[in-house]
Amino acid sequence: VQLQASGGGLVQAGGSLRLSCENSKRTFSNNGVGWFRQAPGKEREFVGAISWNGASTQYSESVKGRFTVSRDRSKNTVYLHMDSLKPEDTAVYYCAASRFSYSGTSPSTYAYWGQGTEVTVSS
Repeated sequence: VQLQASGGGLVQAGGSLRLSCENSKRTFSNNGVGWFRQAPGKEREFVGAISWNGASTQYSESVKGRFTVSRDRSKNTVYLHMDSLKPEDTAVYYCAASRFSYSGTSPSTYAYWGQGTEVTVSS
């Protein structure tokens, strides 16, 4: 499993971005996928997760109602759609795949990580 996150950039507060997570080596359609972020000087934190079939999702309280995780199994891609962005959302965002059909909030439950994509939200 080799993941690649993309779609980051600079956006004004209140704007939207959609991040994509693709697996270039093989399908990860049977794996749970999570999104995490790390701001400068802070620990990596959980953002959202989705089960292998998309039936279950989970979000951190700080993004609930603003961010949506979805997946297109036919395209082998998982998305993080971010609306109503705030300056405090500024971070490097990472996607990660679990060995299991669904993993939760802990980074330790994810086996495969992609390189991050940077999101900067200006005020």
